[in-house]
Amino acid sequence: MISESITGSLIIGISGCQLTDQDTTNLRHPAVAGVVLFARNFQSPSQLESLCQSIKQLRQPELLICVDQEGGRVQRFKQGFTSLPSLAVYGRLYQQDTGRACDYAYRHGRVMAAELRARGVDLSFAPVLDVQSASNVIGDRAFSTNPYVIAELGTAMIAGMHDSGMAAVGKHFPGHGTVLADSHHEVVTDTREFDQIVNHDLVPFQQLSQQLDAVMMAHVCYPCVDRMPAGYARFWIQDVLRQQLGFDGAVISDDLDMLGGAGIGDLSARLKASLKAGCNLALVCQADSVTQVLNSMQCENVSSSMPTLSILQPGNQALTMEQMQTVGEWRQWQTSITNLCEL
Repeated sequence: MISESITGSLIIGISGCQLTDQDTTNLRHPAVAGVVLFARNFQSPSQLESLCQSIKQLRQPELLICVDQEGGRVQRFKQGFTSLPSLAVYGRLYQQDTGRACDYAYRHGRVMAAELRARGVDLSFAPVLDVQSASNVIGDRAFSTNPYVIAELGTAMIAGMHDSGMAAVGKHFPGHGTVLADSHHEVVTDTREFDQIVNHDLVPFQQLSQQLDAVMMAHVCYPCVDRMPAGYARFWIQDVLRQQLGFDGAVISDDLDMLGGAGIGDLSARLKASLKAGCNLALVCQADSVTQVLNSMQCENVSSSMPTLSILQPGNQALTMEQMQTVGEWRQWQTSITNLCEL
């Protein structure tokens, strides 16, 4: 049983398009800070809006509603939402027209965030700041193979998200782009030395450390630096991210259900290690796993995580979909982004 204080630090998955009795029980648990939604939770924009309202009514305004709505192959909600290109499209466009690429990356962040917020979703885990090299699971999710290009395009996308009132989450720290294996299904090891990582993968995170509101950790082990995967390593979170990069936002684990995070024990052990290392929020995305983890907790050791959540809560009043259409540039932004999907 987990005996340390769990500070309202779980972001959990739910089973379907409507809340079940078990989902409701889980979301009311004081250790739960929010929910992460997937394609399995989506049928239509109106259904999504209803689901988000149901979640918020349980513990408003505490529960944070999150999703991965990056673009390309990682866009959980499609019907009724703008088709977003993969981030690699902006990297290719950057080689032809730097200013246009940054402008369109801004539009991407602005439109993505505004559409989500209009339906009740608070936060997208974006942008991806990995430097693409060998990774299949990252691939075209990354802006570029050049860390400085990533930092420039990331700056633009974050500005768009912020202008729509959404916090920005850079991922996957300190970098997932150089390893071939997929941390969803495999234990992933990166054998590079610390200086190689600092001078390559860390560049976007370092340059954007004061613009990002949160950072998501990579389920990757860098044995030349630390024997633990990054999300369980105080060295990466406290020494590098906090002290060397000066980052003072929220630190979020990747999904603890992923095989890449499984090397240190069961879900309870992973949660304990993640929080002890310095993560403020931990993801447990499979509904069956959520119940298992919550049953392992001592409720009397749970306290509030509102200071962390306040960093990630929306920053202004969301526009409705109807209000967006009255903005002269809005349809132009949507069309221009969708057209990039063909590049």
